[in-house]
Amino acid sequence: MNVSTSVWLLTVAGLCVLVAADFFIGRKPHDVSLREAGIWTAVWVVLAALFGVGVIVFGGGGPGGEFFAGYITEKSLSVDNLFVFVLIMTKFAVPSQYQQRVLMVGVLVALVLRAAFIAAGAAIISAFSWVFYLFGAFLIWTAWKLIQDARKGGHEQEEYEENKLLKSIERRFGVADRYHGTRLWVEENGRRVMTPMLVVMLAIGFTDVLFALDSIPAIYGLTQDPYIVFTANAFALMGLRQLYFLIGGLLRKLVHLSYGLSVILGFIGVKLVLHALHESGVHVPEIGIPFSLGFIVLVLAVTTATSLWATRGQEQE
Repeated sequence: MNVSTSVWLLTVAGLCVLVAADFFIGRKPHDVSLREAGIWTAVWVVLAALFGVGVIVFGGGGPGGEFFAGYITEKSLSVDNLFVFVLIMTKFAVPSQYQQRVLMVGVLVALVLRAAFIAAGAAIISAFSWVFYLFGAFLIWTAWKLIQDARKGGHEQEEYEENKLLKSIERRFGVADRYHGTRLWVEENGRRVMTPMLVVMLAIGFTDVLFALDSIPAIYGLTQDPYIVFTANAFALMGLRQLYFLIGGLLRKLVHLSYGLSVILGFIGVKLVLHALHESGVHVPEIGIPFSLGFIVLVLAVTTATSLWATRGQEQE
């Protein structure tokens, strides 16, 4: 797509308005009900669908298909990321009424970080076409790692461990011994220290950097258009907070999700390698967006159905 600077600015401004509206609506700490989470999850999905239709109208079916394929892939990966968010919330014993504020700020940090990763990815791709080999190999390796993790029991046996950077920040500034509402800094014994609220926000922000390492190459395997990559990521992330509360109880039932995501990442990895070979002058078949979109949707549908069937059988036992 030939996206002008004015369209970029309008898109970013529109997304900022949506983020601000989301922050305003959820500014008061409270326990999020299933009804509230369901309504706002539907709102974000509808907004993404309308944007995708707009891309089709103004950009054509090709870019529109790329947006929907990218959006569905990023949304699927974000669902898997919710497992880790649950572990972080449990680790830091975040009170239920404050969890939505943590996720809100975490998503905002994620948007900024993703924008930086997307810009870097676009610059690298434009300068070095061989990077598609690296992206493809990395995604195939990630797919294999997901399968291995799933065989070991997945997220059930995991516990979140703070990374060295987060620990060093905690040692440098100190951490209060309890939550102080939504405050991020407090005075203790004449010293300004972080609250656990700020620590958990940083934990989610740092964790998203790791998430971006596989999600950004994955979407660049579906489209090389930075505008589509950015908007698909943005819409996938902005509904993440509501999705956390909506499917929190269902996460334990998605026992085959890692297998499905591994198939999708492996598929995109192969697609990237084929694309790189084609760019190098090797006559190999390339996988089109319609097939990619259909394949991704089919894998997710089968994965969800088999997961629910498996957990249903376990409950009956």
